[in-house]
Amino acid sequence: MNTITEILNWISNSLLLPVIVLLLAAMAAALVSLGGFSSSCLVLLRQRKERERLLEAIRSGQEIEPGKLGTGIFARHLAELASLNWDELECEKRITEYEMKYEHELERSRFMMKVAPMLGLMGTLIPMGPALGGLASGDIGSMAYNMQIAFATTVVGCFAAGVGLLVYSVRRHWYAEEISNLRYVLERQLKMRGEA
Repeated sequence: MNTITEILNWISNSLLLPVIVLLLAAMAAALVSLGGFSSSCLVLLRQRKERERLLEAIRSGQEIEPGKLGTGIFARHLAELASLNWDELECEKRITEYEMKYEHELERSRFMMKVAPMLGLMGTLIPMGPALGGLASGDIGSMAYNMQIAFATTVVGCFAAGVGLLVYSVRRHWYAEEISNLRYVLERQLKMRGEA
């Protein structure tokens, strides 16, 4: 039994360095993700008025002219749908492609949201064994060092997961709104064609 316990301890302790490296990578990825999210947030806020103007024009029955839509993401998507001549099957396929692209973009945040807490927990639990061993032998310095590692890894894991959750939640809302608006415009165009 002692041999099995020693093997488990050795495996556990040997995982500490890879866990710390992965946590540092997750922290770097979270910071990059946060920067990209902030940038796209500013762009989308600027484009919101243009999108609302386009939707209002479509609601009032105005014809969509691809050259006069503007330069925003929503306008580009509308121009692509208009270039397909509002063919229902082709437009639905293109909207589904947008949806899949958005899902792929959300997957990174979802992955970080799930993996970072696991790494943080592993980084917390692994040094606790040596910390308790240091406490039992009266080596307070060793205990304090291992407890610092345990708390630091927890904080980094929670931060990375929090960033992943923030980016995932907000982007999921943006993407759902975009897809909903595109489907609305397609239905509107098909209805106008049916009435003509």
